Amino acid sequence: MAAGFAVYTVAQTPAPPKEVAGIPVNYDEALVGHYTLPDPLQLANGKKVGDAKTWYQKRRPEIVDLFEENQLGRSPGPPAHISYDAFDPGTPAFDGKAIRKQTTIYFSGDKTGPKMDLLVYVPANARGPSPLLLNISFSANSTIVDDPGVKEGTVWDKDHKRVPAQQGRAIGKVDVLPLLAAGFGFATVYYGDIEPDFEGGLPYGVRALYLKPGQTQPAPDEWGAIAAWSWGLSRALDYLEKDSKIDAKRVVLYGASRLGKTVLWTGARDTRFAAVIACCSGEGGAALSRRNYGETIAHLTAPGRFPYQFCANYGKFGQRVDQFPVDANLLVALMAPRPLLLQTGDTDYWSDPKGEFLAAQGADPVYALLGKQGVETNEWPPAGTLVGHTLGYYMHAGGHGTLPADWNVFLQFLKAQLGCRDRP
Repeated sequence: MAAGFAVYTVAQTPAPPKEVAGIPVNYDEALVGHYTLPDPLQLANGKKVGDAKTWYQKRRPEIVDLFEENQLGRSPGPPAHISYDAFDPGTPAFDGKAIRKQTTIYFSGDKTGPKMDLLVYVPANARGPSPLLLNISFSANSTIVDDPGVKEGTVWDKDHKRVPAQQGRAIGKVDVLPLLAAGFGFATVYYGDIEPDFEGGLPYGVRALYLKPGQTQPAPDEWGAIAAWSWGLSRALDYLEKDSKIDAKRVVLYGASRLGKTVLWTGARDTRFAAVIACCSGEGGAALSRRNYGETIAHLTAPGRFPYQFCANYGKFGQRVDQFPVDANLLVALMAPRPLLLQTGDTDYWSDPKGEFLAAQGADPVYALLGKQGVETNEWPPAGTLVGHTLGYYMHAGGHGTLPADWNVFLQFLKAQLGCRDRP
């Protein structure tokens, strides 16, 4: 079934780097150090959260605010002048098994400004609105699927210029047919349409639309690129909610690596999304920051690396992570009680697969409080073993990314959590 599914794999070196950006990297469990995680069920005033009402009305907003101020940055709401061009309103695709739809979403009244192409497939034989997996990709829509009817579009190249998609990198393919057979629609967007992924990209993305007069950079607590990509996914859902063929209450997010961080933050921030599958999100995503293992906040925010992906305040904690007011267990907890699957690889040492499991374990109390089952095990599972319930964890044998066989696990998880069944 999964032979043609997307493969987002990055080569894992036999010997992981011992130093990055002049900062040592630890891969020895004996040197992880001692740490205490912030309690997801303890309010800032020290009182314990003992019921769902207190979680939703007090603790959850408190945690979101802390992540906005100290890691991802504050994002604006929907734009005032958004518009849509449904240039492909519904065309049979994949030998009649799907209906293809393509829409350009303009983020401002200026049609020459930032805009995003949204590609959607829904099962042609669906008897009602279909659940849908929304993918945020490193590649243009036309290189994600084998469908000659998809608009080519443009992508950012290594010289930070927009070029035709066929001249850019193409990471992974998605075989839409197994998803359609399982009753799911599929949609994808190119992250570079929303915000460039490089230092100095601010003038070319959506963040530039919200700079105040005379402002050249976001404030220290304002959004970085990850929050911008997340904002774009919410705009995609705004549009999907208008489509009667799509069950907008069962839209699932998928993203890998930095886009795994993106979908985690999107699900935490925008509770309209029904579920999230986060692949190898690592530091800044599902891996615990207080664990000195693999990539750290200091590595992420070092000059010349990825400080632009976060708010400027995040860099303050590179050398004092013990003072970081949040950690990944709180980010995972913000998904509760909705389904979340953390997928990683057992040799992806840089992303700390064990740290992701421990973060899920640290979010279990919130899932339990809200009447759902989490990972509910103290044993870090071996590769190839799916653990958990509404909150799941799966580690393949291999490195960074998603392997073809992982998609069978994704479908197993989604069918169990969203109630979908295979179609004839």
